[in-house]
Formats: sequence, C-alpha cells, structure tokens
Amino acid sequence: MMWNEPNFENEMFYLEEKDEKVLSKRILELSRCNRVRSALALHRSMKFSGLNSLLACLIRSKRVDDALNVFQFMSSRGIVTAHSYSLILKSLADYQGYEAAVIMFEEAERNNKTKKHMDLIVYNTMIGIFEKVSNWSQAEKIWRTMQENVCVFVRYDQNELALDVYNEMVRNGIIPCVDAMQAVIGACSREGKCDMALSVLQTMVDNGMKPSLTTCNALISMLAKTAPLEKTFEAYDLVESFGHTLDAYSWNALLVALNHVDRYSDSLSLFNSINRQHKQVLNLHIYNTCLVSCLRLGLWERAVQLLFDIEACGIRATVTSYNLAIGACEVAREPKAALQIYHHILQREHSPDSFTLLPLIRLRIWGSLWNWFVFIPTSYCLFPCCSQLRMNCFTMCENGLNPDQQTRALLQKNLVYL
Repeated sequence: MMWNEPNFENEMFYLEEKDEKVLSKRILELSRCNRVRSALALHRSMKFSGLNSLLACLIRSKRVDDALNVFQFMSSRGIVTAHSYSLILKSLADYQGYEAAVIMFEEAERNNKTKKHMDLIVYNTMIGIFEKVSNWSQAEKIWRTMQENVCVFVRYDQNELALDVYNEMVRNGIIPCVDAMQAVIGACSREGKCDMALSVLQTMVDNGMKPSLTTCNALISMLAKTAPLEKTFEAYDLVESFGHTLDAYSWNALLVALNHVDRYSDSLSLFNSINRQHKQVLNLHIYNTCLVSCLRLGLWERAVQLLFDIEACGIRATVTSYNLAIGACEVAREPKAALQIYHHILQREHSPDSFTLLPLIRLRIWGSLWNWFVFIPTSYCLFPCCSQLRMNCFTMCENGLNPDQQTRALLQKNLVYL
C-alpha cells in the first residue's frame, strides 16, 4: 500500500474554524508566504465545508444510506476530503460492521484518484476501527504503510504531514525504520525544527541506527543557520563518530556556522586547515563562504588571493565571487584594487550587476577620485564631475541598477542630489 505521487488539484482540509474572516486572513497569510497550494486548498475547503457538515449531521442522525449518497455525490464531483473518508468509514464500521469499512478503505487505496485522500486522519480512523475489534495484524499493517509514506511525504514536500505521522507513531510506541527517521530529519531541516531533528537523531543512535552522510549534512546545515555554534560542532563530532568522511557540503556548513556568529577569523583558520588536509573537497561554495569572511574583515588581499586560487583550480568563478572581493576592498578602502577586480570581471566575460557597481561608486566618492572613467557595459559611465555623476545615477535607475541607501547618502554628502 505505497503512496503514489500526489495530485493536489483538488486538495482540501477539514476546517474546525468556520469564521470566514479568520479563514480569509489565513489565505492572505499563506499567499504572502508564497504557499500557493495551501492557499488554494484552504479556499476550496471554504467552498465545500458545508457538505462535510451535512455528512456529519446525517451520520449523527443514523441516516447512513443518506450519508453514503452524499459521500458518493462528493466523490463524483472530486470534492471529497480525508475528513469525509474518516466520517464515512467510522459510520460503516459502526452500522454495517468493520468489514464494510475495510472494503471501502482498500478500494480507495487501489484507486489513484482517491488514494491521495489517504492521510493521517484516515489511517488513524482505520487503526481505531481495527483496534476496536482487536484485529491487531491489520492495525500493524496500517502502521507499516504510514511508516513507508513518511519518506514519500517528505519527497513531495509534505513536511508537516510527515512530521505528524512520525509524532503519531512515537506516541503509540512505534520506532520507525531508519529510512523514515532520516526522512523526518530532512523534513525538520526544511521546517527549521532543530530540537526535533536532534531528538530524532538521538533516537536513531539509541536504537543502533546509522544515519547517512546526506542526513547528517542536512542536520549540520540547519544547525549552522539556526542553532548555537556548540550544537553544530557537536553534530560534527557525531558525524565523525559514525565513520563518515566529511564532504564539501559538511565543511561549508561548518564555515557558515562560524560566519553566522561573527567568528570570521576562525572561519578562515578552518578553511586553511581544510585546504591543507582536505584540498580535494574545495569547491566554489566553500570559497565564496570564505570570501564572505574576508569581506566582513576587510581582508582585500586575502580575497584577491582566493580569487586567484579559484581560477588556478579550474573552477569558474561567478560574478558573486568577484562581488565579495570588491566588497572586501570597499571595507578596506582600497579603490584601486576594486577597480582592478572590476576590469578582471570584464576580461573574464562576466556581466557586472548592482552588487558590482555600487561599491565602486562608493569607493570613488570616498577617495574623491573624480578623474577616473569607469565604463560600464550598460550604456552609462561615471563622469568626473558631480553634475554628470548625478545624471549618471538617473541613467542607472533607467537601466534597472538602483543606487542603494548607502550610495545615495554618499552622493548627497558630496552635493549630488538625486
């Protein structure tokens, strides 16, 4: 009973909240977070929630045949929900025997159109039905199905549903398999649930399970961005205890963790160690993370050296790498070095962007370098006088390269009013 690729076209929710203003506000919040599928599902649920209420009313009134007719109508229109299935399965088990509920459940599991409604609500309903008649083998079979579906839920970005299934299994004293546990850690990393991810990892360790390096990397990456530094390096020690050899993703996560707590010098020191002992794992992501450290510290010479190292390794640097090095020059007030990097960008046939050009403008103003002519391949240039520079900034806006607040402030300070 594996769960196939879901079709969310008619996905709906069971709505405990009935206030349309509250529900509309939730739709607005989901839309602002770009959770389009959830917003559409909630909208559809608002339209058809009355039918589920009618279904529940008929079942309470013991009018099972009428309830079945309403359910079949909903199913034919594609507006049935997991809650609808839960209601009708319970009523069949109560009034026609659990065998009738099993037949409907198995038919729904076999049908690809209705299988998408077989979620945690329906599984719990069937488990309750089997436990009521002491059919423990069938209840265990449902649990195994739920365990298998945890991985599928995560694969199709149904992280909250996967976590709900896992929590339900834990509450019932069931230890999921290693694949399900790893999938849950992946879901936690996407949802930013550090404590739960660490708890799942500890459960794996306690039960003699060995998570894969990919799972460990997902955990380290999440901790690097959201947890105290100590937890990140504790996870790193744990990875080594599993016998894994850290890859580029692992090392980059540790560098990010150090940058996240403003320990840029330590990040560069760790990079030096990686460069000496694990040079084969170095990639553009690691170099860019170190360039961020150089930018924060204003280490423009080190940043330029890293650019040379990138190119020497045969790695094609992106404009982002050069922008970070120019940013380090800006912090160190080294306009000539920044201009050399800019010319190198053009020689490497990269297209400069706003993050390339704005630091150059600021450096030119700070250094009062009005005699420079910096030609930029977007049909505008920086001219050596304030009035022309002002006109040039309007041209920047026309070309979609808007000066940021810092640049505007510097221009205004130098009597260039936008």
